[in-house]
Amino acid sequence: MPRLSVNIDHVATIRQARGGTEPDPIAAAVLAELAGAEGITCHLRGDRRHINDLDLRRLREVVTTRLNVEMAASSRMLNIARKLRPDLVTLVPERPGEITTEGGIDAHRFRRRLATHISALRRAKIDVSLFIDPDMPQVEAAAKLRVSTIELNTNAYSAARSERARARAFDAFVMAAAHAGELGLRVAAGHGLTVRNVAPIADVPEVGELNIGHSIIARSVFFGIDGAVQEMLDAIT
Repeated sequence: MPRLSVNIDHVATIRQARGGTEPDPIAAAVLAELAGAEGITCHLRGDRRHINDLDLRRLREVVTTRLNVEMAASSRMLNIARKLRPDLVTLVPERPGEITTEGGIDAHRFRRRLATHISALRRAKIDVSLFIDPDMPQVEAAAKLRVSTIELNTNAYSAARSERARARAFDAFVMAAAHAGELGLRVAAGHGLTVRNVAPIADVPEVGELNIGHSIIARSVFFGIDGAVQEMLDAIT
């Protein structure tokens, strides 16, 4: 069974809607771990629309499992990562104004810039992942960049509007995951996964981790963080 890492960004999104201190994303992270999550994920965006620098420092202090910080490949973010020393940095594309991450980072097109950034993180003894689309050239580019892990974008699978489209997206995911395994990469997956669609992805042999946020936080409104995390764990078992 893959590990579950809970993305707590949307707890901070709710907080930012009104300002103030509630709900506290750090409290959500603690509750998620107590409920059985084996990691906490958050995205530090350039505009700090949800998670902010203080959140990040507090998360580093309290997370007892594995802290995965998503961030853009910029010099400013690199400096933050060096100081914070999360367990994992996942490099993601970032466009001002986007509602959520819109696709995987282009590891082939931006390989030179990414290589410099990845080398700096590795020198700081920080594990590095790339959030990429389930595409063979992207998987191969990630392997050449010598990251330890890739997170395969499941949006095409999650957002498919027909069974045929979903089957095509799933087949592409399976092939990309298998190729990544052959190249020695660890495989994570995430984006748009819910209790209704996660099981086939969780059953792919190469998938060792699932990064899931929006669905868990949305369902926690009705079931609490612990109930929503347990529900997801049951779905991926």
